[in-house]
This record gives sequence, structure tokens and C-alpha cells, in this order.
Amino acid sequence: MQEKKTLDDALAIMRDLRTRDAWDKAQTHHSLRPYLNEEMHELDDALLAGDDAATCSELGDVLLQVLFHALIAEERGAFDIRDVSGSLVAKMVKRHPWLYPEGRRPTADGSVLADDSKREPWEQMKSKTRTSLAEGLPQGLPSLHRAHRLQERAAGVGFDWPDAEGPSQKVTEELAEVAELIARDGHVFATHGVPSGDPRHAALEGELGDLLFAVVNLCRKCGVHPALALDAANGKFQRRFEAIERLAVQRGVDVRTAGLPVLDAMWDEVKQAE
Repeated sequence: MQEKKTLDDALAIMRDLRTRDAWDKAQTHHSLRPYLNEEMHELDDALLAGDDAATCSELGDVLLQVLFHALIAEERGAFDIRDVSGSLVAKMVKRHPWLYPEGRRPTADGSVLADDSKREPWEQMKSKTRTSLAEGLPQGLPSLHRAHRLQERAAGVGFDWPDAEGPSQKVTEELAEVAELIARDGHVFATHGVPSGDPRHAALEGELGDLLFAVVNLCRKCGVHPALALDAANGKFQRRFEAIERLAVQRGVDVRTAGLPVLDAMWDEVKQAE
């Protein structure tokens, strides 16, 4: 059997590449940013597919980025991989005071005793050190996840409903406001749309945004991440519509001209078959 490699091996080959390979040596924190973003998305795809082999490979690619940035920082004299590891350990100890009282780290046999009486929700802990709600949230965070995180943070200081009933009623309220706008200006939206500079467009966009935000809050209170729920819904819609397309080919139906009644009947057929 081939000997398993270690993190030290990974670090050693990265040091060698930074020394002897022109491309690797030329990279900077800035030049690597697009690759980190791409690798994170590829890892997410592998996780979504439940593909262990791909997940292992993509985790390696993400690790490559971590080591790359740590080595570049080391060369600048800023920090090194040990500092990165130390930051992680310190953060985990700080986040779990009920497991590591007074900052004590676990021994080799894990003998630090847990004290659940000191357990405190993470967002409540973090709120003591933040100066504003959005402090530390990345600018490029996807909108659904950003809404979820903002709501979590607000809930950490007590701005939250006690259960899902409040968010559920809020969704109903926001949906009614959207319906009111559509009832008033629906003929405009349906016929030719409204340019972005039109006040009616801004009003509808605002109300739809409020509705989406309320749905995110309902997801959060139900213990469901909105991005994962939407991923599942996207997958279900794609699977069913592609089944409609295959069915249409079998029956000689052109989906582009079939019309809604025909497609809707095929949708029901596909849904029933599932």
C-alpha cells in the first residue's frame, strides 16, 4: 500500500514549488483570490453531489489555497502556518468555554471536563465584541446566506420571535403587500415590464425583497438554512422539467409552442410518477 501523506508533506511540496516553479513563485495573495473562490464552489458541488472521492480531492485543492496564502505571508514576515493553526485552536477554545474552562486546552486523552452550565449561544458570545451588526461579514456573501447571518446576529442580542409563528405571519403580511402592488399595477408588469428607474419597479422590488427576507427568517426559525432549501427546490424543479422535456420528445411535442395547459398537465404527470 502507498504510504499516506501528511500535512507536513503537503507543506514541504508547497515550499518546494514556491522555490523552484515559476508560476507558483509568482503568485500573490491578490492573484490567488479567484482560485480560492473557484475551489470553494467546486468543493460545494462535490458535497452537494455526495461524492466522497470528489470531496476528498476538492478539500485538497482548498488546502492548497490555505497553504499557499500561509507561505506567502511567511515570506512577507507577517505570519506562518503555525500562527494559522494557533489562531484556529485559540478560536475553538474560546468558542467552547463549557468544554475548555478558563481557556484550558484538552489533554491528549481529552480529560478536560465539560461544564454545560457555561454553554452560551455563539452569536450571543460574539455580540459582546462586535461594534455593529454586519461587522466581519464578507461583502461578497451570497444574498440568501447574508440575510440568514444578519438575522442570526440580531437574534443573538434578543431581536427575535420566540417561535416560527411570528415569521410565518410576517410572510403572510409581506405577501399581501406584494399582491396589492400587483393588483394595482399588474397589467404593466405583465405586458411589457417596468424599467428599473420607474417608481413602480422600485416599489415592487422593495416589497419582493421584504417577502424574501421574511421567508429567510421563517426558514431560520424552523432550523432550515434558506440556501440549502433553495438548492433542493432548484434541483427538484430541474429534475421535473427535464423529465417533461424527455416526455415531450417521446410524444412529439414542442415545449416551446405547447402552451401552459399542456406543459402543466405533463408537470402533474411527472410529479405523480415521482
